[in-house]
Amino acid sequence: MTKVTAQMSVSLDGYYAGPRHDGEGDWMASAEAAAFFRVTRWAIDAMAWRERQGFAGGEPDVNSDIIAETFEAAGAYVMGRRMADGGEAPWGDEPPFRAPVFVVTHRPRAVLHRQGGTSFTYVTDGVASAVEQAKAVANGKNVAVAGGGSLVRQVIEAGLLDELELHIAPVVLGSGLRLLSDDLTLPDKEAIELTPTRVVHTPQITHIRYSVNGRAPLVLDDRGSGGGPAEIYSA
Repeated sequence: MTKVTAQMSVSLDGYYAGPRHDGEGDWMASAEAAAFFRVTRWAIDAMAWRERQGFAGGEPDVNSDIIAETFEAAGAYVMGRRMADGGEAPWGDEPPFRAPVFVVTHRPRAVLHRQGGTSFTYVTDGVASAVEQAKAVANGKNVAVAGGGSLVRQVIEAGLLDELELHIAPVVLGSGLRLLSDDLTLPDKEAIELTPTRVVHTPQITHIRYSVNGRAPLVLDDRGSGGGPAEIYSA
């Protein structure tokens, strides 16, 4: 059964990159990039990630196994236009996805075909359409929401995400681009409930996988009070 999944590397305080780069100057020299490479350091050191990028070396460890598993499980991808544009040159003629990629955008562009089975289809009618198109070609594998963070939030808010995996780096960044930021809006007294299904700890990173259960009301729990809510809060 095809699942819609997302996975992001974040700091302990929830940032996946530093403060947003305004486009002036070299992104690689920006605070956004510095924080991004800190929280993704674990992946860059992993053998499976390096092999997928066409690089030599890397560690054949648990982190590498998790990356290999993630690539193997994905039959199609959904990503945002900023990520697609930023990665187009570095990924080169043979991007690491090796599957169809659907890019959510407001700016039309012809399908971009690359070697190794990767294609980029630019979807202008919303994230739900991109997810449905990806499901149609995933051949029973997962649809992986590749990011960035704004797109992941849109998928969560739309109720389209089945599984979320966070790779939590042992660092506090203090500011930057937060994955679960305030622009993920929910009605008052409502939350999105998740169930942890796997926790893997390594010295570099902690991997936590959640099943996304969907929206649920927030209900006052006064089971330990010995009385009703009015008695507790009027004391």
